[in-house]
Amino acid sequence: MERKMSAMACGVFNELRLEGKLCDVTISVDGVEFNAHKNILCSCSHYFRALFASNWSNVERRVYKIEGTSPEMMRLIIEYAYIRTVPITVDNVQSLLVAADQFNVMGIVRLCCEFLKSQMCPENCIGIYRLADYCYCSDLREAALMFLLYHFEDVTKLSTEFLDLSVDEFRHILEKDELNVKREQAAFEAILKWIDHSPWNRRQHIGVLLGKVRLALMHVDYFMINVRMHDYVRDNEDCKRLIRNSLAEMYVINMYGPSSSDFSHPLSRPRLPGAILFAIGGWSIGTPTNAIETYDSRANQWVNVTCDQEGPLAYHGTAYFKGFIYVVGGFDSSDYFSSVKRFDPLKKTWQQVAPMHSRRCYVSVAVLNNFLYAMGGFDGHTRLNTAERYQPETNQWTLIAPMHEQRSDASATTLHGKVYICGGFNGTECLITAEAYDATTHQWTLIAPMSSRRSGVGVIAYRNQVYAVGGFDGVNRLRSAEAYNPLANTWRSVPSMLSPRSNFGIEVVDDVLVVVGGFNGFSTICHVECYDEKRNTRYDLQDMSINRSALSCCVVPALANVREYVARRDYYMDNSSKEVGVISSTSSLPV
Repeated sequence: MERKMSAMACGVFNELRLEGKLCDVTISVDGVEFNAHKNILCSCSHYFRALFASNWSNVERRVYKIEGTSPEMMRLIIEYAYIRTVPITVDNVQSLLVAADQFNVMGIVRLCCEFLKSQMCPENCIGIYRLADYCYCSDLREAALMFLLYHFEDVTKLSTEFLDLSVDEFRHILEKDELNVKREQAAFEAILKWIDHSPWNRRQHIGVLLGKVRLALMHVDYFMINVRMHDYVRDNEDCKRLIRNSLAEMYVINMYGPSSSDFSHPLSRPRLPGAILFAIGGWSIGTPTNAIETYDSRANQWVNVTCDQEGPLAYHGTAYFKGFIYVVGGFDSSDYFSSVKRFDPLKKTWQQVAPMHSRRCYVSVAVLNNFLYAMGGFDGHTRLNTAERYQPETNQWTLIAPMHEQRSDASATTLHGKVYICGGFNGTECLITAEAYDATTHQWTLIAPMSSRRSGVGVIAYRNQVYAVGGFDGVNRLRSAEAYNPLANTWRSVPSMLSPRSNFGIEVVDDVLVVVGGFNGFSTICHVECYDEKRNTRYDLQDMSINRSALSCCVVPALANVREYVARRDYYMDNSSKEVGVISSTSSLPV
């Protein structure tokens, strides 16, 4: 409906309106009158077109009294009709969206929805959902729902709106596979918090809410002490049945293992992960591979998503950046590459982008602000100290200041606005040094050296420190790991890996540090393990399907099509996959 006008035409008509010239309609709201031109108002609103062109409207009529809005909102709508911009603020966005919806000004509706998406946080996402539902803004409604599910634990801690959910609203949220909880106890504790807000009215709902929690996935001790013996649960008949069924399902899982399940039981079906770990390419059985696997952290399973059209690649870099997985440089057993390609995980398509200035095998990559960085590597002749960065908006690589050291087989990460690169090989020896790049000063600075030489090292930012893990010291593959504190410029030892390895993938998933594959000094491996700094423990995860080193990993958060990258969930109670709208409209619309 909205017709586009040139800036000059907008300016001319707006001057005429402000001067009261050639105006043929007056809009009256609560006694405040606005002069305007019917054609201009019709150009951006079906409402005004219907109002002025209906059989009930007298052609000679000039004054129209409008109900149900304020003079301020009408002023903004009329100004938008002329100048096609509107000032949106936290204070006026709710009233403006309701008014734009009432008068069918879709341009303002779109701008308000974009503004609300940009302002969304755990404290206001439920209010935004309700407002979007009230105004039939389906895209905003879906975005608010997905935000709520993804940030559920923060919402339950920070949002006062959470405590005002109805039992049906809360039940529909809890049953979603998309509910992003690392442990099911978070869902149970959210139920307790909701009931405690009004226990006399709400404790009767414990059965229906608890039935939506994946109780059989809880740790047995927590389940027996905190759930089974809770006052709300112990005396409720519906809960007694749930407890029996959960214990029976726990027994089956304990006897036969979670991998034997088809994930169809509602009490043990894993939620969908909030983020997907991709493991791309690598060196396997004496040759590069094109294998791509994704890790489903909720089901502890790897899924093969290999694209047969893509060639094998090893010793490359990978990073998730602005909606794409970038694969940088590498080696295919004959050529060293300067080429860069990117994968769209939503469309599942590959695209070549601009090549780097140098061929880079054993390259280190990192993302900082709006740039993708590629550092060091081997061009087939020389170990490089050069570095460059890519800007997707211009599709160009630009050289930045060179590093202090030639580094191939190093690894890099980003923390607190700086790029850190550690270890590597300079052509003569494995390196113990590390350095940081400050994008504001465009300078590299050597930081404190590590405690061990590390080539083929894994480097990752984890819990506000830079971790350097494993690698090769010139003699042995290492199990050891250390963490760098940027404020103190010091390294400290952290618990060693369960297995020695170099040239492996490393990422942080669900707030645990995960290492994937690599070379142990004798062979490539498929072994995967993780370190939970909060609990100071290491434990094994499910192995990949193939042995490989020289692979590269990245994490992709909040994928809309996450089901295409995870272990299959079979359903015999398929309520959660059908229900999208879960929060009802209400006259109270807090944002």
